[in-house]
Amino acid sequence: MKLSARNQLRGRIVEIEKGATTSHVRIEIAGGQVVTASITNRAVAELGLAVGQEAYAVVKASDVMVGVD
Repeated sequence: MKLSARNQLRGRIVEIEKGATTSHVRIEIAGGQVVTASITNRAVAELGLAVGQEAYAVVKASDVMVGVD
């Protein structure tokens, strides 16, 4: 897999929560952190995603926001 996005986080799928049209795919990455992606149910099926499978969370954003308390 070659992508232009530099933020590719390798991990393992720990949960797939399917909704009516969209699924929340949770990927556990290094350090026990969990990244959640919201993708279509069709994409889940086409990629053959399953709990326990190795996968990448790929982040491509045009803006990064910073907040403080």
